[in-house]
Amino acid sequence: MPAAFLLLAVLVIWQIAADIIRIPHILPGPSAIIAKTWALRRTLFLVQLPYTFFSVLAGWGLAILFAVLLAVLMSRSSLLEDMIYPVLLVIQTVPVMCIAPLFVLWFGYTASGRILVIVLSTFFGIALNTFDGFREVDRGRMELMESFGAGRLQIFLRLEVPSALPRFLTGLKMTLPWAVVDSAVAEWLGATRGLGYFSKRMVTHMDGPGVFAPILVLCLVTIAGMAVIDLLDRRIAGHRSAL
Repeated sequence: MPAAFLLLAVLVIWQIAADIIRIPHILPGPSAIIAKTWALRRTLFLVQLPYTFFSVLAGWGLAILFAVLLAVLMSRSSLLEDMIYPVLLVIQTVPVMCIAPLFVLWFGYTASGRILVIVLSTFFGIALNTFDGFREVDRGRMELMESFGAGRLQIFLRLEVPSALPRFLTGLKMTLPWAVVDSAVAEWLGATRGLGYFSKRMVTHMDGPGVFAPILVLCLVTIAGMAVIDLLDRRIAGHRSAL
């Protein structure tokens, strides 16, 4: 509830400031942005959003796949961990958006470049969190399962995976906003469709509410995705506490 009141206060102050300044192409009020989003609902949700959603889903999905695979491999090999883990920590500090224009140069205005931007911006956060989850496995329980004759696959599926899931979901919650934002920025830099492209096009028309309308849609999509991940996290936490 405090967060809702804070958000409401920010929106009220924003609306008052917009009404006082009266320069809608620079600072449109929330009411104007909502009205513009509703007026453009078909274009935003049926034409532009699917294009952006595909890039996010493809890039984020590939990042999840390769990140989990790498985390599992590092948890199995201390040599691989010593070689790769420090590299992941260093590379994660590099802002992907700084090299995003290079992808446009190399791949042109294609989906491949945008998907690669999303993969690079989200892969490291998911890999590091998932690997940390594997490192937090209760060694006492693992030894107990081994003493009862459990095989490596049983231990992996029944102990290691459930132990790593909370940190894996933390990685998802951390990287989903990055995936959405980076997709929009990549579309802004070079695309012919998508919410980022549409926002850029509205800039050329000096349409302030039109610039913010795609951003509002991106926020709604991100909030919905975070809610799904949070619900899954709560379900898993409830299941773990019941065991």
